[in-house]
Amino acid sequence: MLQQKDMVENFTLDHEKFMENLTSSLDELERDIIEADEMDSICTDEWCVAIERDIDDLHNSVYSISEPRFSSSEDSKKIRRLRERLHDLYERYKGVKETKVQ
Repeated sequence: MLQQKDMVENFTLDHEKFMENLTSSLDELERDIIEADEMDSICTDEWCVAIERDIDDLHNSVYSISEPRFSSSEDSKKIRRLRERLHDLYERYKGVKETKVQ
């Protein structure tokens, strides 16, 4: 029983760290998109390809999270907010890309 409790505790800590890292990655992506919106020279074809790859990677990471049965409802809310935020960032990226390409 003690070993299972330790496993759950370790998993919980790892899960929290993973969620923090995903949040940090979304923060960085948001800063990049804001910066590109403010400066025309940043929004190049190479930048667009790099951002799209980052969004794809984050999408795969966020949507591949499986919630263990012992996770709290707050964990579910965090995952939902990450997914919504990623969607919003993608929409914002598309807007920046469209205005800069024209």
